[in-house]
Amino acid sequence: MSEILNDHNLIQMVNIEKSYKMGGSTFKAIENVNLKIDKGEYVAIVGPSGAGKSTLMNIIGCLDNATSGEYSLDGQNTKCNDNKLAEIRNKKIGFIFQNYNLIAKLSILDNVVLPLLYLGYTGKAAKEKAKTQLEKVGLGKHIKHKPTELSGGQMQRVAIARALVTDPQIILADEPTGALDSKTGREVLKMLEDLNSEGNTIVMITHDRDIANNAKRIITVRDGHITSDELNNKEVTA
Repeated sequence: MSEILNDHNLIQMVNIEKSYKMGGSTFKAIENVNLKIDKGEYVAIVGPSGAGKSTLMNIIGCLDNATSGEYSLDGQNTKCNDNKLAEIRNKKIGFIFQNYNLIAKLSILDNVVLPLLYLGYTGKAAKEKAKTQLEKVGLGKHIKHKPTELSGGQMQRVAIARALVTDPQIILADEPTGALDSKTGREVLKMLEDLNSEGNTIVMITHDRDIANNAKRIITVRDGHITSDELNNKEVTA
């Protein structure tokens, strides 16, 4: 058995590469990525468009497999078929997306219920758990509303509730303030900070260094490589 599976890091990547065939050539989106993230960390992965951070996010989030290398999530090897990868993803990762990815025809309660149904919860138990999570993000009085009846900030709160409802090992936030005004963005970043202070592991993907500065550790990606990995000691006003 590979040594990687005996490691105690929540995330461990060893020599990760993701490449794509483009015509008669091969394009390496990320290459020689070695990364460890412990439970309870708040990490930002930052880089310009085309740097490879979205590719890295997809592998961290078990949305895609690496072409080569090893990725262990909570001690479990993620090199597996699509069905198994989806099972790992559903159990261990909560996603927060820039554009919320809510289902417009469903109430916000049913949006938060959905990932629980995939895990085998019954309808009643799922609704109780989802309602509790929506109350925690301040939307307990809006559970019957559709996403289109909410503000952008409220929709992102629904997305946070959906991410948290399965008690995931990691909250993976992809440009979580990208569709929000600056005031609402600061409110969402404060929520992420509070979630981290409660012990949640957060990995945030962003192109914005100012947003990245809200994290406690900043990993910079350029041209498919990690170019820096440093603790963030800067004081940030949320």
